[in-house]
Amino acid sequence: MINKQVIVIGAGLAGCEAAWQIANSGIAVKLVEMRPLNSTPAHHTSEFAELVCSNSFGALSTDRAAGLLQEELRTFNSLIIQTADKFSVPAGGALAVDRSQFSKSLTQTLSTHPLVEINRIEQLDLPVKKNITVIATGPLTSNELAHKIKNFTGLNSCHFFDAASPIIYGETIDHEIVFKASRYDKGDPAYLNCPINKLEYINFRNELINGEQATLKDFDKESANFFEACLPIEEIARRGIETMRYGPLKSIGLWNPDWGDLFDRENRLKKRPHAIVQLRKEDLEGKLLNMVGFQTNLKWSEQKRIFRMIPGLEKAEFVRFGVMHRNTFLESPKLLLPTLQFLKRETLFAAGQITGTEGYAAAAAGGLLAGINASLLAKNKSLVTFPNESMIGSLMNFISNRNEIMSNQKKNKFQPMPASFGLVPELTNKIKDKKLRYKAYQERSLKELQVFKKGLDASFKNDQLLVEIN
Repeated sequence: MINKQVIVIGAGLAGCEAAWQIANSGIAVKLVEMRPLNSTPAHHTSEFAELVCSNSFGALSTDRAAGLLQEELRTFNSLIIQTADKFSVPAGGALAVDRSQFSKSLTQTLSTHPLVEINRIEQLDLPVKKNITVIATGPLTSNELAHKIKNFTGLNSCHFFDAASPIIYGETIDHEIVFKASRYDKGDPAYLNCPINKLEYINFRNELINGEQATLKDFDKESANFFEACLPIEEIARRGIETMRYGPLKSIGLWNPDWGDLFDRENRLKKRPHAIVQLRKEDLEGKLLNMVGFQTNLKWSEQKRIFRMIPGLEKAEFVRFGVMHRNTFLESPKLLLPTLQFLKRETLFAAGQITGTEGYAAAAAGGLLAGINASLLAKNKSLVTFPNESMIGSLMNFISNRNEIMSNQKKNKFQPMPASFGLVPELTNKIKDKKLRYKAYQERSLKELQVFKKGLDASFKNDQLLVEIN
């Protein structure tokens, strides 16, 4: 006999989304979160869905993979995306949020839901088979539970190293040097920009690559591999003298009107900085600023010393220094069905970054599907998978046993994957122009999702699953 109360372990992005979807379908939820009883190397608060690396969900435009994924989630009234939209801060063409307000709102919404029971304990074992359970513990799953999951699956967990950027007080930067602008003037001038000349850049790079690192544990040193989308700034610097300039420190598309006429070629060549460090608002007022692309494993004292070499940040005060942490994930293609059920147990689901998806919206997408299917299972109804043509569907295919790439190339080691148009099925009619091709992907996805949503609405009938927050 299946217990009708669903257990969701972990109140991160995926766990919050799953709990919301389940509760709004009329099914009681026990949401288990170990913080503040037990914290992690990356978290600083006890609030739900704390964003530890960045406050950005990625590009907003639907002709970008991240933007399409966000729009797909809006179609299903995702709690995570609705809350992100509600507490968004200016970030050019990206969706960024006020971290504090975002997490506080999610905590309040779920804590006051009549069908959600909050249990602040550390989950030390997998619930028994009769309990429908969603594992959404994320990449910082506690050692005890990670060991139990490993024993259950019979497979080793994988890991990589992730890092977070420092945050500084906005009032401590030099506004005589730092200027407001968005790249290519897209949207409002949402970023603060620190210009760096060639000599300053060379000196800064030298200090970066020679700066003292925070110590990793011995067993970590031997297997220290980084997630390429979130490399520490010092690792980027080590890859070549120009690497940072073509990455997070690129100056192309950024211009201070005080430098004169941008369209005067001679003036542009004379005044354009060699590199630019960007700062993005953490809150609406700009009291807190995130150093964009400055994930780091430098010692805190070194961060203060080296980052103050950046023009405009000579007197910067740090709210939070950057940190590095070990992220654990599952070999999901060997373990999960496209419904996000474990092959070994139909009542056990996994969602979020522990499954090998990367990015905040991708974590929410996993929570959305796991929550919907846990609800359907509790109601003795057929489970669903998202259309292959959608970004959600393509991501879930990638992390499940529907992943043909992994099935055919068993030598390939499974690695986390963000939303990407490279995952979706090819168009029937080939389109060479990339922008037009991505637009066609977007149109196809949203069309397929409308049909899928009608069928899902019919499955739940009068349930509240697809609802909007206040």
